[in-house]
Amino acid sequence: MPIPTKSSRSDRGADADVVIVGCGPVGLTLALLLAHRGWQVAVLERYAEQYPFPRVVTIDGETSRNFAAAGIGDQLHELGEPMGVYEFRNAAGRTLLSFDAPYQPDHQGWPRAAVMHQPSYEAALRAHAEALPNLRMLYGHEVESLVDRGDHVEVRAPGPVLGDGPLTGSWLVGCDGANSIVREHMGAQVTDFGFSQDWLLCDVVFHEPRGFHPTDVQICDPERPTTIVASGRGHRRWEFMLLPGESVEELSTVEAMWSLLEPHGASPDNATLTRNIVYTFDASMTQQWRRGRLLLAGDSAHLMPPFAGQGMCSGVRDAASLSWRLDLVLRGLAGERLLDTYVVERAKQVRRTTDASIEMGKLVSELDPVKAARRDEYLIASRSEQDQPEAAPPSFALEDGFLRRNIGRTIVKPAGELMPQGQVARGEHRGLFDDVVGNGFALITSLDPHAALDDEGRAFLEGIGTHLVRVLPFGTGPKHAQPHEVVDVGNVYLPYLDELEQAAVLVRPDFYVFGGARDRSDITRLVRELRSQITGSPSIPRRPAATRQPSPQQ
Repeated sequence: MPIPTKSSRSDRGADADVVIVGCGPVGLTLALLLAHRGWQVAVLERYAEQYPFPRVVTIDGETSRNFAAAGIGDQLHELGEPMGVYEFRNAAGRTLLSFDAPYQPDHQGWPRAAVMHQPSYEAALRAHAEALPNLRMLYGHEVESLVDRGDHVEVRAPGPVLGDGPLTGSWLVGCDGANSIVREHMGAQVTDFGFSQDWLLCDVVFHEPRGFHPTDVQICDPERPTTIVASGRGHRRWEFMLLPGESVEELSTVEAMWSLLEPHGASPDNATLTRNIVYTFDASMTQQWRRGRLLLAGDSAHLMPPFAGQGMCSGVRDAASLSWRLDLVLRGLAGERLLDTYVVERAKQVRRTTDASIEMGKLVSELDPVKAARRDEYLIASRSEQDQPEAAPPSFALEDGFLRRNIGRTIVKPAGELMPQGQVARGEHRGLFDDVVGNGFALITSLDPHAALDDEGRAFLEGIGTHLVRVLPFGTGPKHAQPHEVVDVGNVYLPYLDELEQAAVLVRPDFYVFGGARDRSDITRLVRELRSQITGSPSIPRRPAATRQPSPQQ
């Protein structure tokens, strides 16, 4: 993909194209995705050292795919661990729900769910970020003030590198968590969804290796709802809900914690308690994710309870969704209104995910014994009728935003679906589609894309760095594949197109389908719709005049 050079950034008169506040997984992912597109990025982090304890404990396949796009794909299998079965059980130990997540490639080419040790993932992301010459990591810099000057943002964050001087950026993104100073500066209001619970988190490391089957368990016991999960690198986590009338102080004593852990086989004789903290599970969303040149992503924009394991995953989706939009705006190929589609589409998907997390939390934390018994009876009966374990909790398609629509402006399927990823081959190169083809927009088709496109459409797609990919059927010799072709060795893409009755799909850089085309002539209309939504005009935008250089990752 063509990328901007340092000279194009200098013409803007700012220190960075994008300033990111917050150095957690969301801020790091956004920074890396932008840096790989060639932009000058500065990350401000208030703490000098990385937070040493795990907070998030699971990631899904989409998040792994986004981490791979950010540049740490070759480390993910080493960093992640099998999740296996995730069960909801009642007080008597009977299974109410069971989600199976085997550690093998799934819909996204990565395990459906994996156990993560968050500090290890963050260390890998940081190390990669620190190796990129166009990405400045400014640790020990706490933001004190922000000023949106209209054409750039001015930040004051005193610290060892900047001193007391300002840092300027064309855009600024707050990835600075639940107590976001960026959100506070924006004056954005937060909508509370009315779900709040206090839980005691205890992280434990056993002195000797110990297996747990199933790996993760939600104990839906009205006498004490409890969560038991793996958190990577030999760590186990227990979470105990605070009951009505209990105080944080009485439950936080060492004696009380070991008393809670003892029935589960953990004691000072066989384990070390590495951390304990009372954490409030909240559900809320910021009403305004953008004001001028300030934007929000991750926990600064939304909070959800952890029962579906989607809090950080949703934040990483924010980063992936925002990065390509900022890239197009910075390159002069799209107007600022494109950023408003980020807000619309992410808020709707996050709300649906939050609602699902709340419902799972209510299921776990029912304290009324009579209601809990009714719940158990219903779920056990439903499970018997299904006579098989449930799949992992579903992901949600996009319902609004930057997607193909018909004349009535209704979204046309498969727009909004998450594009699957399989193994493909070209010449001597075989691997996941993203590794063989590359990241960015992709037109994936069973036809010859060059023959299917008119000159205008082809020029536009090339201008935004789109990969034009013809998929050849499984069994075709990879050595016969031309530069714009791949062999569908995993037998994923052609069956996908056949099932949808589409000749092509146009996929966004965050792996969501912009839209499909039924035949050759519809491909032209599909590209025109893409161009119209990016530029606001059916005409082709001018390409930036700056000389471009290949990305270090290409």
